[in-house]
Amino acid sequence: MAKIKYIEHNGKEHVVDVKPGMSVMEGAVKNLIPGIDADCGGACACATCHVYVDQAWTGKIEPMQEMEKTMLDFAEAVESNSRLSCQIKVTEALDGFVVRMPKSQH
Repeated sequence: MAKIKYIEHNGKEHVVDVKPGMSVMEGAVKNLIPGIDADCGGACACATCHVYVDQAWTGKIEPMQEMEKTMLDFAEAVESNSRLSCQIKVTEALDGFVVRMPKSQH
């Protein structure tokens, strides 16, 4: 298991154990974390699982693919560390991973 910290736009933190192989989005949905709706169920067909990856972790995850870049065009308040949480696969190496939800997703 990897402990993932989800931080709501208002600063409220949720730390949950997520199984390797699941996505960061699946970990949020399974644990009822507010701010990650995942309307498409993880198919990279919406942007309702948009998160900001903590700067300490941006270089430690797989790079973004073209489909994800395209979907982020539909998200609000996109930053250089924006990602779709459905596209980040959890591994043991992500123990301590931190993401923040944009205010627009509250």
